[in-house]
Amino acid sequence: MASTAPTISLKGVTKSYGTGPLAVDNLDLVMPARSFTCLLGPSGCGKTTTLRMIAGLENLTDGTITIGDRIVDSVPDGVFVPPEKRGMGLVFQNYALWPHLTVRANVEFGLRIRKVAAAERRKVVDDALATMQIGWAADRYPSQLSGGQQQRVSLARMLAVKPEVLLLDEPLSNLDARLRLEMRAELKRLHEETGHTVVFVTHDQLEAMTMATHVAVMKDGVLQQLAAPLEVYHRPANTFVAEFVGSPPMNLIDTTTAIGAQACAYLRPAGDVATVGVRPEHVRVVTGPAPDDAFTFDATVKAVLPTGSSWTVSVLTGDTEIYLVSTEPVAARGGETLRCAVAAGSLHTFGKDGARLAGDNAMETEWAR
Repeated sequence: MASTAPTISLKGVTKSYGTGPLAVDNLDLVMPARSFTCLLGPSGCGKTTTLRMIAGLENLTDGTITIGDRIVDSVPDGVFVPPEKRGMGLVFQNYALWPHLTVRANVEFGLRIRKVAAAERRKVVDDALATMQIGWAADRYPSQLSGGQQQRVSLARMLAVKPEVLLLDEPLSNLDARLRLEMRAELKRLHEETGHTVVFVTHDQLEAMTMATHVAVMKDGVLQQLAAPLEVYHRPANTFVAEFVGSPPMNLIDTTTAIGAQACAYLRPAGDVATVGVRPEHVRVVTGPAPDDAFTFDATVKAVLPTGSSWTVSVLTGDTEIYLVSTEPVAARGGETLRCAVAAGSLHTFGKDGARLAGDNAMETEWAR
């Protein structure tokens, strides 16, 4: 199922509902052709509103949306292309399958509306069901399928009409953990095989990190960072992104604290730094000498939280709480003291406005990893 895979461009896109803050505030965002872009952020950040404006389900207050070389919505130019003429496939959180129709009838529904001939309909539906590996259920009804299987049918129905763009609004949130994992792999496979331009809305950072080629982090209707998943993780644009992406979140330490001042001694220059960040997996427990490029500090254990594959430890140094993650067992109890070390190369620096400082020390050294 080849796709023309257009670029999606949003310029100055704004959405106001008349009262309260803007739902989307002057958004400039380019989603390259064949990309899998995740709109990531907490509830109310504007990600679903953005997707609905791309789909044509919400009117813009201002700005322009271009799909490929075609303007589909522009307030300045007075252009609005209705949703059904935008060449897009939509999948939402609920599967929206007709319960009285078989899987085959559900998938071919859009083709019937378009008056596609019966022989062609059958071939297209067979191809879509095969792509989603659900062909064996063609004659079953939605009630006879699991949640993950129903979502596959929903995706097959979308693919059958051969959209240029796939718009997915938290399609996995109703699935249990095992099915979510299965469907993440399925969606990634689908993107690699079809080459569609995909826009995926989620509040789940793990979904964004595992599936996306680009992640657009949003807060209060404003784009915070657009980058590849690992860049968002390893070089967050500001303290919001640093805390939102990562579990446990990045430790953010005020430079006025004792541990913050100690960290600053390893920064060149340190004068503009208001906050120092370090990922929990980059805080190590040491029993002997620390590496030359690391600084050490004593910390009091608050809690040790085993997760099965790793141990998350909450410690206090002075009045500052820090989380560390270890893949080795941490033999300590609450109240005991641990010697911790942080490689200088794993420190992130942020200014008073929360923005990442240029030329900071976060070089991801081998020891920091």
